[in-house]
Amino acid sequence: MVQMNGIVGGFYKISEWIMKLAYINVLWILFTLIGLIVFGFFPATASMLAVNRKLIMGEVDIPIFKTFLTSYKEEFLKCNVVGMAMVVVGYFLYLDLTLVREANGILSLLYFPLLMIILGFILTSFYVFPVIVHYDTKILQAIKNAFIIMLLHPLSTILMVAGTTSIYFLLITIPGLIPIFCGSLFSFVIMWSALLAFSKIEKKQEGIVQ
Repeated sequence: MVQMNGIVGGFYKISEWIMKLAYINVLWILFTLIGLIVFGFFPATASMLAVNRKLIMGEVDIPIFKTFLTSYKEEFLKCNVVGMAMVVVGYFLYLDLTLVREANGILSLLYFPLLMIILGFILTSFYVFPVIVHYDTKILQAIKNAFIIMLLHPLSTILMVAGTTSIYFLLITIPGLIPIFCGSLFSFVIMWSALLAFSKIEKKQEGIVQ
């Protein structure tokens, strides 16, 4: 294989990444539909994160379809259980916020504390599926770990929020990119940010063992 350096090499690598992200996005949409959307969305999202995880960690020559399919089958049940639980919790938090916002008296004092709880829930949700695809843990442990990592690694959390917000504005500015990158760009930023936190945790653990 011919090595390409300089501007040409850089352009080739960028083009290769663009093609891979577009392909991953197609797989995400396809497998979401295969799962009838409701049962396909969460395992497809986890599989997308699993593929991006390997690419970010330097495994650039992995068979993308095989990696995606393997993760989809292995994490199908776990991701659906976690995902449905998150939807239910999120729905009840939304109902609580609606009720408190319209309430008067002492109950109205719960509005801002409830907002903080909802913010914590949303930020924890960013980490749940990256934790599932990176660590071999049970469901409750994955949620607990996601919450702890979110609290202890604010830089990664800030990068997630800033990155996903930037992508959101990019996509609404250029709507033509939505069908090509609507999932893969978000998952790439979230996984990359999460891996920063995971790397710090693992280095700290190695230091303790040594």
